[in-house]
Amino acid sequence: QVQLLESGGGWVQAGGSLRLSCVASDSTFSKHIMGWFRQAPGKEREFVARISWSGSTTDYANSVKGRFTISRDNAKNVLYLQMNSLKSEDTATYYCAADRVWKTMSPVDFSSWGQGTQVIVSS
Repeated sequence: QVQLLESGGGWVQAGGSLRLSCVASDSTFSKHIMGWFRQAPGKEREFVARISWSGSTTDYANSVKGRFTISRDNAKNVLYLQMNSLKSEDTATYYCAADRVWKTMSPVDFSSWGQGTQVIVSS
C-alpha cells in the first residue's frame, strides 16, 4: 500500500476545466497501476480512468471519454486527471487509487486509496 493525496478539486461552471493531482509518497510509484474513481452523493463509487506503469495504456469510462485525460509523471510520483468540457453530472468526490497488478476496473482491484477531492460543476 502507498500513501495517496489528491488535490485540485473545486467549483467550476459547466463547460470549464479542472486538473486534479494525486501525489504518492512511495519510491515504487512507477510500479503501480493508477486509477481515478468518483462518487456522487447517494451513489456507488464508479470508475473514471486508469493508467499503466509507464503511462502507455489508458482506459476511460464511456461517460468521460474524449473529455478527460489521465496521465502520470513517474519522476515526481504524481498522477493527473485533466477534465475538460465539464458537465453537471461530473459533480462528485474524486479519488485516486493504486495497485500493483493490472486487473479490472472495479474498485475492489485497487488496494490503496486517497481521501478524495470534491468537484462541483454548476450549470
